[in-house]
Amino acid sequence: MNFIDNAMLTVINPATGDVLQEIPTDDSEAIAHKVTQAKVAQPDWAARPMAERIEIIRQFNGLLADHAESLAQQLTAEMGKPIKQARAEVGTTSSRIGYFLDQVEAVLATETLLHDSQLGLKEQISHEPLGVIANISAWNYPFFVGSNVFIPALLAGNAVLYKPSEFAALTGRAIAQLMTEAGVPEGIFQAVIGTGQVGAELLTHPLNGVFFTGSYATGCKIAIAAAPHLMKVQLELGGKDPIYVAEDVDVATVAPAVADGAFYNTGQSCCAVERIYVHDQIYEAFVDTFMATVRDFQMGDPTDENTYIGPLARAAQVDFLKYQVEDAIAKGAKLLCGGDRLERPGSFFAPTVLIDVDHSMSVMRDESFGPIIGIQAVKDDAEALRLMQDTPYGLTAGVYTPNETRATAMLRQINSGTVYWNCCDRVSPRLPWSGRGHSGIGLTLSTYGIQTFTQPKAWHLREG
Repeated sequence: MNFIDNAMLTVINPATGDVLQEIPTDDSEAIAHKVTQAKVAQPDWAARPMAERIEIIRQFNGLLADHAESLAQQLTAEMGKPIKQARAEVGTTSSRIGYFLDQVEAVLATETLLHDSQLGLKEQISHEPLGVIANISAWNYPFFVGSNVFIPALLAGNAVLYKPSEFAALTGRAIAQLMTEAGVPEGIFQAVIGTGQVGAELLTHPLNGVFFTGSYATGCKIAIAAAPHLMKVQLELGGKDPIYVAEDVDVATVAPAVADGAFYNTGQSCCAVERIYVHDQIYEAFVDTFMATVRDFQMGDPTDENTYIGPLARAAQVDFLKYQVEDAIAKGAKLLCGGDRLERPGSFFAPTVLIDVDHSMSVMRDESFGPIIGIQAVKDDAEALRLMQDTPYGLTAGVYTPNETRATAMLRQINSGTVYWNCCDRVSPRLPWSGRGHSGIGLTLSTYGIQTFTQPKAWHLREG
């Protein structure tokens, strides 16, 4: 857990409870200065040729690769991500950045929609940067989630005030340092350090956009804070992502895959599997195989190469997961494993599986964001579809069956930004990442996730 004490942020290792470092936070004066710097520097950055901005970001990507191991170790230390998963995040971020580098020039090129030589008339669309944006980012995947915003934003000519989560502040500062080393001009990419209070202070300034990743409750507060400035608001919020496993699957293959989707990154992923519906014809076999997989997950020291489940990044989440377990059991659920914190230093919560669950229970309705899952039996596709749709969230949903027609017929009816057939917990730079309902507004990734950092200008050009 991290906290402000006399304008210092104390960074705690969630696996041990030890203090890693104390770093200064930005006060009101510092934030105002950074906003002013960004506003002064942004026009010159936008005026640079696209090729120059691309080359600078390419340099940043190279530095990311050069420092991959130290960055992964730092991420493991400050938020508890198992080291293999931390390395995977840093390494895969480079390929995502490569996608943006390959696409941005064509995506943001001026478009000619009409060129009538007889009338001497031309109609075009250009794509101009928004200006100065706030990127209030997340701790669970600081490289993935952050780069989905700040890389295309910078390539498009914006200045970025990057507010990393207080649970990944050291990573945020390291990213800012690499930006400077890569040649990003002063004022164009600045880390703003502190808790949510610092993020709230940042939004008192009239910026041109805010791009936030986090909870629904905080997203609502950000939308309200941004409203008086009429800035662009984009919110990537949580989910209660369902999976349906039909009776015609190979249980031996599907159950381990779904378990990985539920427990990877200690369940701290917005697209993690959060509720599972299984056709009653294979329910017992699925649960048995699922449990065998979960029991094999190694939990413990996140610096150990064999650890799959680490500590929770936020110590306070332990109490919420305990509440979900107690609530479920009180309403008739059966606990198959876990259900409580581990008696050891750090914020560890044992991998937890509940069966005989239903939608009266918090574990099937409220975002858990931890190593806990409920598995519910259903009699047919219709019941599964009804339960999958019974949520205010709309981030991801998936169906497992060999029958593509059957799966797509169900997925078309689900109001989610992303749907999966025979896979889960997957993100691609080529596809838009968006939420519906309480899962947010706007999108990142894909070519649309580049254009979202621009505003179109319509050109009516007539020869004189």
